[in-house]
Parts: sequence; structure tokens; C-alpha cells
Amino acid sequence: MFTTARNVTQTLAPAVPRKITFLIAKPKYHNKGLQQWKINTKSQVLCRNFSSSIKTNASARTQITRENTTKRSKENPFKKYFKFRYISLGILTAGFIFYNTNPNFHDLSHHLYLTAGRVKVVAKATFNCFYHYKKTLGLQDELSEKDYDEELKRCHKKCALITLEALEKNGGIYIKLGQHIGAMGYLLPPEWTDTMVPLQDHCPVSSFEEINLMFKTDLHLPNGLDDMFDEFDPLPIGAASLAQVHIATLKKKYGGNKVAVKCQHPSLKEFVPLDVMLTQSVFNLLDIVFPEYPLSWLGDEMQQSIFVELNFLNEAVNAKKTQEYFNSDKKFLKQTALKVPDVIEAHKRILIMEYCKGARLDNLEYMDEHNISRSEVSSCISNIFNNMIFTPNVGIHCDPHGGNIAIRATSKGRNGHNFEILLYDHGLYRYPNTQLRRDYAKFWLSLLDNDIPNMKRYAKAFANINDEEFPLFCAAITGRSINTVLTSDITKAPKSTQEIEEMKSRFLKDSKMLTILMSILAKVPRIVILILKTNDLTRHLDECLKNPLGPERTFLILTQYCSKTVFDETKENIAKKHHKWSIMWIWSSLENWCTYEKRMSQLFFYDISLWLRNIVRKLD
Repeated sequence: MFTTARNVTQTLAPAVPRKITFLIAKPKYHNKGLQQWKINTKSQVLCRNFSSSIKTNASARTQITRENTTKRSKENPFKKYFKFRYISLGILTAGFIFYNTNPNFHDLSHHLYLTAGRVKVVAKATFNCFYHYKKTLGLQDELSEKDYDEELKRCHKKCALITLEALEKNGGIYIKLGQHIGAMGYLLPPEWTDTMVPLQDHCPVSSFEEINLMFKTDLHLPNGLDDMFDEFDPLPIGAASLAQVHIATLKKKYGGNKVAVKCQHPSLKEFVPLDVMLTQSVFNLLDIVFPEYPLSWLGDEMQQSIFVELNFLNEAVNAKKTQEYFNSDKKFLKQTALKVPDVIEAHKRILIMEYCKGARLDNLEYMDEHNISRSEVSSCISNIFNNMIFTPNVGIHCDPHGGNIAIRATSKGRNGHNFEILLYDHGLYRYPNTQLRRDYAKFWLSLLDNDIPNMKRYAKAFANINDEEFPLFCAAITGRSINTVLTSDITKAPKSTQEIEEMKSRFLKDSKMLTILMSILAKVPRIVILILKTNDLTRHLDECLKNPLGPERTFLILTQYCSKTVFDETKENIAKKHHKWSIMWIWSSLENWCTYEKRMSQLFFYDISLWLRNIVRKLD
């Protein structure tokens, strides 16, 4: 039992000792809610030790307690300072010991440190760019038009360099973002796109030790790479923003073949969720600061695609589907000469494939050395991607840049060519619905026929484009000027230097035009943007080949696929509408067939004229 303050007071006799001390006996068991060292006296004062040399009462005890409290408050402040130092030193020492002895605490602390660093890099670059642009845009009314343009160019360059430095520091998906920026020459000023060029070739490389550790953890191999390969080149033959590729030789029990091993950068697993969130936040902030130039769609697209690309199991499925489809028909092989490397083994972060070495498509010396026809290569590439875009249920490879396509010289085989087109990196695929493919085909046929009413109709159907946005959308989808698209036959009018300069000037200097273009990109379905991206990349590849038959041949192949798509749709509608072998079924089918054959005949004779023109040009 505790002796309460009330009981102690009541038991005090007139003859008390000269020194009285209030103590509480230590309880045998802790009693929750009861403070062992405090006594609540009648005067409602908390005290630990009470001493008196005179007879005491409640008021005297209260006064003495107050004096003791005041005395304690006037203690030397240095004593408190040193007490704080000792406590802090103790915490730091304990933290240091815990950091070096507990792996989980060590990893968590290291992750938080690196996370803070990445956030700091992004935040610093973002606010620096905002500051420079706000400052420069505020000078528009103070400077002449010429001086303002020069100041704006300097601002573009300065902010591009700030952004480049931040992207290189953080690496990973930031490199991929920089590559996207560098490819947006139709939208961004050259100060931005030219500055991002180094990111195309200078991607981060993961160390051999990191790759070996990933094999141990992901594939549960005690000895890592040594358990699967007889040889493994520690230096990658290629590195991209998300992965790198090594050449290796499998052990005999796994086949003993020479293979290409695609390894995801191990660091991505730790930081991709954070990086995606940061980039999305930056784009959302840009929408607030510059609402006339919406860019949040770019962050949305990255967020949707990056996690799909990082799962190599998806890539393996896409590669196998594409390989099976194009190998299913000999006609496809002759049209495309496509070779998709075999997938040997697939895991979430590791992909082992058949090793297929080839040269880049812009290596014209390689083609000339092996007597490979550039026009044939161009035709094969057009057939590959148009087949993907317009054939129902076939996936579209949405990243056909120069690093993902190669050419390999062969002896003439079953594909009818002395080369193969090698297609790599099947991580980013899309599967549009059939109606979108059909509306897209009808749009192209209307465009090639210069049928503006139907062009507007189908642009609205598949891309949600209104009449104001229509001219600019046509220019963006064809890579030609608005005037050329709406008034000329783009299959016959070559792109002149004057037209290119007109396009650049109009896109980059006309703020209204740029605003419309940004609103188009923000509103069209994401799948349409990827189709347009694929279309733009294949057009760029064709320009790199310097095809002697010109872009006319590419448009001719496009028209063939569009015509076949419309023919199949009409045939399907006739079957739904009329009974088979009825008079209306026969008449409608015959009419559909005649329309299709008429267009195909026109294309056939036009193709012959292209070949004859090329022969005459060579003779001259």
C-alpha cells in the first residue's frame, strides 16, 4: 500500500523532527497510471522532497516548493546545452552502430538518402527552369521582336542544359524522357532537341557485379552467371535507358548456343515508382504554370507504358506472337524479309534470346558492300509496319527507332531477298481495336484522294479531331506542310527545303499553331499517338535509307494496305446485310471487288512507272 499525502498530513504530531522528508515506498508491482515519485498534497502542489527546520503546515510547504521550482529554473544554461549534446551524441552513436550492424536499417537509410537526392535534383531543375522562363516571358513587352526572339532562344538553351544535367544525374527513365524530348523536333525548338542528342548514345551501364547479383537473386543461382553460361562478356554490346545487352554462350546442358542476354538495369527496381511520380508531378505543374501548353499527357503515357516495358515477360510474349504471325504465310516472308530472334528463356528482368548480329539501317556502306537494294529494304520496312497497323488482332511495335532495327546480309533463301530485317525490343506493343484501324485506313485513302470532307469525317472518328484542328493534324500525320497536304498530291510532290523551313517557322514561331498542336496531342487517344509515333519513326528510317524510288513507293504500299482493309470491312458488312448467294449479295460483292481491283490496278501501273523512272535516272 502507498501512503497518501492525506494520511501523512493527518499523522504529523506537534513534536515533529527538524527535518521532514516525504517519500513513497517503491511498490512491489507497477500500478498503471500511478506516479511513484509524486505526492498530491492538500495544497495541490506536486513535490518530491520537502525539508523544514520548523513546524510546517500546508501553506508553508507550498511556498517552499515554489522557491525550489524557481531555483531549478535558474540553473546554468550551459548545463542544459551539454546535456543536449550528450543526448545527441548518444543517438548518433547508436544510429551509426545500428546502420553498420543491421542490414534492413542500412538499406532503408541508404534508400531514403538516395531518394532525397533524386527529388532534390528534379525540384532544383524544375524551379530553375520555371524561374528563367517566367523572367524571359515577362520581357516580351519591353524588348523588340528581334531582341525578344534572341533572349527566348538563350532561355531555351539555358533551360535545356539544366534539364540535361538533371536527366543525366538521375539516369534510368529520365534518360528515356530525354530521348522522347529529343525526338519531338516537330513540337519543340531546336535548342531543346539538339541539346538532348547526347542521350541517344550515352546511356548508363550497370556493372558486371550488379548483373551477376541480379542473376543470383532473380534466378536463384548460387554462383550467378557461372551456373548458366560458359562465357559471358562483361562489356555490353549495347546499352539503353532501361536495359543493356551482353553476348554469352550457354552451358551445354542448356544447349550451348551463343545468345544475347538482355539485362534490366538493377537500379530501376528501386526508383522507377518514385521517378514516374516525380515526372508526372513536373508535367502537372507545367500545366498549371503554362496552361496553354498541356503536357500532362506525356506523363500519363510514360506512366502507362514504363511498367509494361520493364516486365520482360511481356516482351517475350509479343516477340513470339510477331514471329509466329509473319512466319505463318510465305507471302509475308517475301514482303517483309522479317527475322525476329528466338526467345530462349524469359524472366521479369532477364531475357535470353538467339544472337542475331546485324548492321544499322543507316549504314549505307554495309548495304552497298553486300549488294543490298535500298529500295527493297524500304519496301520491306513499309510492309512490316503497315501489316501490323492495318491487320486486325496483330500487335503494333511502337518503338521502331534505328537502334531496334538492323539488317543482315544472307544468301537468297525462302524470303526471296539477300538480306533479313532484324527487329529487336518488343516491349512496347499496342493492340488497337479493329474499327480504329479501319477508320485510320479510310482517312489515309481520303487523304491520298484529296477528299477533304471524308478526311475530316474520319479524322474525327479515329482521333476526335475538330475542323479547327484538322489542317494541323493532317500536317503532323504526313510530315508535310499544311498547304501541301490540302492542295497537292503528297505522293507526287517531293518535300523541298523551302517546305521544311516553312514547317519549322510556322510550328515554332506561331504561338497559336503551337497551342493547337499541343491541344491535339492532349486530346487524341493514347493509342493514336503511338500509331503516329510509329508512322513518324518509319518515315524517318525511310529517309535515312535514301530510297532511290522516293517516298512515292512508301505511300503506294500504304495505299495497298488501306484498300485491303476497306475491302475486307465492306465484304464483312455485305455478309451481315444480305443472304449468301442472293442477288443483292452477288451484286454488292461484285461491286466491292471491282472497286478494290480498280485501285490495285492503278497502284500496280504506278509502281511500274516508278521503276521505269528510276532506270532512266540511272542511265542518265
